[in-house]
Amino acid sequence: MALALARKYRPKTFADVAVQSHVATTLKGAIARGRVAHGYLLCGPRGVGKTTLARVLAMALNCERRQDAARRLAELDKARGGRAGAGSDAEYERLAREAGEPCGECASCQRIWAGSSSLDVVEIDAASNRGVDDARELRERAMYAPSGDDQYKVYIVDEAHMLTREAWNALLKILEEPPPRVVFVFATTEPQKIAQAAAPVLSRLQRFDFKRIGPADIRQRLERVLAEEGVTADPDALAMIARAADGSMRDALSLTDQVLSMGDGAILPAQVRDALGLVPEDEFLAMLDLLAERRAGDVFAFVARLADAGVDFGQFLTGFADMVRALLAVALSGTPPEVSERAREALIARREAFAASDLLRMLQAITELEPRFRKSPQQQLLLEALLVRFALLDRTVSLEAVLRGLGGGGGGGGGGGGASEEPAPRRAAPAPAAPARLADAPVGARPAVVRDADRIVKAPAPAASAAPALAGAPPDVTRVTERWDELATALRAAGKSLAATALEHAAPVAITARGDVTIALDEANPIFEQALETVKGELALLLGQWFAGVQRVTVRAAQGGATPPARLTDEMVRTERLSALRRRDPVLGAAIDALDLDLAD
Repeated sequence: MALALARKYRPKTFADVAVQSHVATTLKGAIARGRVAHGYLLCGPRGVGKTTLARVLAMALNCERRQDAARRLAELDKARGGRAGAGSDAEYERLAREAGEPCGECASCQRIWAGSSSLDVVEIDAASNRGVDDARELRERAMYAPSGDDQYKVYIVDEAHMLTREAWNALLKILEEPPPRVVFVFATTEPQKIAQAAAPVLSRLQRFDFKRIGPADIRQRLERVLAEEGVTADPDALAMIARAADGSMRDALSLTDQVLSMGDGAILPAQVRDALGLVPEDEFLAMLDLLAERRAGDVFAFVARLADAGVDFGQFLTGFADMVRALLAVALSGTPPEVSERAREALIARREAFAASDLLRMLQAITELEPRFRKSPQQQLLLEALLVRFALLDRTVSLEAVLRGLGGGGGGGGGGGGASEEPAPRRAAPAPAAPARLADAPVGARPAVVRDADRIVKAPAPAASAAPALAGAPPDVTRVTERWDELATALRAAGKSLAATALEHAAPVAITARGDVTIALDEANPIFEQALETVKGELALLLGQWFAGVQRVTVRAAQGGATPPARLTDEMVRTERLSALRRRDPVLGAAIDALDLDLAD
């Protein structure tokens, strides 16, 4: 039976390990200089060489030829220290190389590389040997000396994050004071779990973080392997395998094996698509054309055709996201990453089909959907809804357009500009006035200060046409109370969170004919009273924009002898704000309890 490519071409030396040179060079130097640590922690994604490097380390420590070279190098160093010119430079460099690398050919190297039984090298799968009894057995075995005077006992523990807290505690002492010539190597994809279960262990190990292997490095490795196998491959086919491998060299070799099993001859893109079940690039390009032409009704037939063809919707969504990302790079005059030459030319031809802001919104929507998409039993429905939303992107109005409309005095909620900040040639008519990126409420009912991303945009005062039901209306307690929440929201958006919280615990109690608005707290709280005193002028200004005749705001101390808190903490403010939200909206209160929601800063 033929050996799998992932096993057949597993590296035998540090120099053969792809990409992880920062780890391989350090370990090689430690071996050559006799500075090997007693414990290592190798972290990184799956299939990037953690277990392979652990085996190469074990091979090097027990390689007979390497040990001979190390002894000869030590003798040469000693001789050079005594007299100059001892030994040639070429011989010295050769011995220096051999002193840190396993030969890969001696009996010891062959056994370790193949994973066969060895007295001095033990591999343990922590996923099935994770308990405290297994750890105690490992500790007892480690107390026995290696089989030879120059040998090392190496324990390779894979999936180390699966060990229990009790198992780590059982190993803690031997990791701190190990027997002579005993080395522990722990490999894990989730080092954070080890930090949570056994933080003291980390300080007793040397940690190395492995990199994900990029598509270009995977392609180069596949080219060398296929050249050894005598197989030719189309560059686009290798690029497809590299993308499907998702940073794992082991997965790339396994996928190549899978493609080769389809038949003899050269590896072609169509063969890779058939073997791996990939979606053709033409499907993604056809979907982009459909969305660019705003044919939302055709989305359902398109997705139904994918379903009839047995396409995995999760795979389609991932591939479509990659294509949108590549189109965004083209739209921004960049180089599209990791796509075929044919797809690159097609994307360049579609450069003007979408505004860059639209492509960004599409990528953000896909990113938000993906976590629940994988687990949903209604993937087709979610995909159809997402694509229809993309086809209707020109029906939305940007926040900047709404604010420009307000500033013009006659905006009234339209933002008569386009749907995007950037004009696009495909927009033949003005977008309908539906502020979809704000709330569904009329523009006139929105706060005077709107938080947009990471900056605060201060909207101009609403014109009379923006709120016809309130503009110019005389102030009374009922009407002012109706807009009380907006008043608190405006203060919070302006960065006055304490005053906004205090306002949520207050209410208007009287309005005089001269336009004096009196507000009172629901309970005595000097801190809240002081906070409201500092914003009286701003409150009067905002209320004056909404109601004719408001001149001044007065804060009245609450009645009662409630003991105020000596010091108001951030947690108290957050709690008070949540309580106010619960009182104002019972549905929102139920959602807070059901989903364990919290306030964002």
